[in-house]
Parts: sequence; structure tokens; C-alpha cells
Amino acid sequence: MTKTTKEKIEEIKNNGYQLDFGNVFNHAFENYKKIALYAGLMIFVFSILIGILIAGVVIFTFGISIINEKSLENLKNENVSDVFMLVYVVGAIVLSCLLSPFPAGLIKMAHCGEKDEEFHVSTILEYYKAPYFKELVIATLLISVFTTGLSALVDYTGIKIVGSLISMIVSFFTFLTIPLIIFGDLKAFDAIKSSMIIVSKQPLVLLGLVIVSIIASMVGFIGCCIGVFLTIPFMYSMYYAIYVAIIGIDSENEFQ
Repeated sequence: MTKTTKEKIEEIKNNGYQLDFGNVFNHAFENYKKIALYAGLMIFVFSILIGILIAGVVIFTFGISIINEKSLENLKNENVSDVFMLVYVVGAIVLSCLLSPFPAGLIKMAHCGEKDEEFHVSTILEYYKAPYFKELVIATLLISVFTTGLSALVDYTGIKIVGSLISMIVSFFTFLTIPLIIFGDLKAFDAIKSSMIIVSKQPLVLLGLVIVSIIASMVGFIGCCIGVFLTIPFMYSMYYAIYVAIIGIDSENEFQ
């Protein structure tokens, strides 16, 4: 009888799990080679569209004067009103929530590549539908609000680097939330909690894999900045490989 994701998480909670760094890395790299070009192109196109959208919203909200020399000087000197900062923070959280199905689509693309199935633009946009969209948005909102609130609270002590460190730690312990939602069919809160349980059992190995994936994703900056769009997909292949190595994806749980 096939175990459910919740049963696997409970078993991991009680007994832990083994994870081989080399096997997971090789799996991620082989998967990356299958999706690199198409995924990189999608990231590039969507980055341009999002950039245009953000610029349009900023200009519409604050006026074209926001980009003049005096305004930039005020921003540089941190003479920014509390209202502006509030709008910025809220806007960043809302944008993160609305974009949360996009990385989910990239992870699903990694799964399609693994199965040698065709993937298209529709694969990237697949999770902008119920019930995944709601759970992805809720999970992103919970993590973003918690991280932002805690970081802001710590920043008031005057040690800003601590706030950034907290954000990175939270991001690390929750990085499996998305695959747990789309492959494990977990609700947002359960996915966050389960991700923290999984990471806490093998933090050093997983940290090493995540750091390697980040470094590999940034390699594109060396030759040409645009090359980073072709290396970023490695991170999503790594997330997929880690999830498969720990939880696995049963055929009956492969969502279409």
C-alpha cells in the first residue's frame, strides 16, 4: 500500500532520512540539462513583463517625478516616508503572492523533463488555478508576513544584518513548501510545517545542496548577465531532485 505524503512526513519526523549529496546533485544536473533552455527563456520573458508592469505601477502611483534626480537623491539619503515604505513592503508581499505559482510551474517543468514529457508555456502557468493557486498564495503570504515582521522587529535594534539573516533562515527551512503543495497535495500551513520538519532532519546536507544550486544559478553572470536566465533553472531542478530523493512522487499523485 502506497503511503500518503502525511504518513511519509510523520515517518521522517520520527526516524529521519538518509540523503546522498552526490546522488541528489547529479540528479539535479541531469534534470537541468533537459529544461535549461526553455525554462531560461520563460524566466527571461516573464522578467521583462514583470519589470514593465512594476515600472508602470510605480509611475502611475507616484508620478514620473519619482525617477528624477532629486527623488533619487532623496531615496539614496533614505529620506523616504513611512507611507512609501509601507506601500513598498505591502506591494512586494502582494507581488510575491501573485507570482508564487510561477516557481511552482518551473518545478513542474522539472518533473515533466524527468518523465520526458513535453512542456509548454501552459506548464509554467499551470498552478494559476484552483486549488493550487489558493494554497500557494496563502503559503507565500504566511512566510512573507512572518519574515517581514520579524525582520522589521529585529532591524529596530539597529543590527540590520540580523534581519537579513533571519529572512534567509526562514527561506531555507521553508524551501520545500511549494513541491509539498503541488506534489504532496498538502495545505499551505501543513506544507510549511512539513518543510521545516524535513529540513531540520538534515540541515547541513540540504544547506550544502541549496548553496551549490545558488552558486550554479549565478554562474551566468560570469560570461554575460543574460546568461543567468539559463542557469537559474538549476535551482528549481535542485528543489525537485531534493523532493524526489526525500519524499518521492508516486504515479497516482502526479498532477496534470
